[in-house]
Amino acid sequence: MKKEYRVKKNEDFSLIIKEKQSLANRSFIIYYRKNDYPNARVGISVSKKLGKAVVRNKIKRQVRMMVQQTIDFEKSYDYIVIIRDKYLKLDFNSNLNELQYLYKKILKRMEK
Repeated sequence: MKKEYRVKKNEDFSLIIKEKQSLANRSFIIYYRKNDYPNARVGISVSKKLGKAVVRNKIKRQVRMMVQQTIDFEKSYDYIVIIRDKYLKLDFNSNLNELQYLYKKILKRMEK
């Protein structure tokens, strides 16, 4: 995932979460918000409860790959993907399906 497609600043994370537009399932919570950029941006948050730094970094790498396969970066939206503890109990493909399901629900909401 290219660096211009990432949400990095704490203020940006807070703004997106404050909008309170979100969807959740057992592995992920996704907050989303319209942005002023020509492309989508994604921020990934992994709690310290999920493991030490090595485990959290592995999760972030996996989720970045899932996001690359799932999200359409042509749309001008910001997304914050928060990883839940059930993520560790499922394999990569199951988690990918969970993320794709949530993204499709978000797309349906945006059309309304």
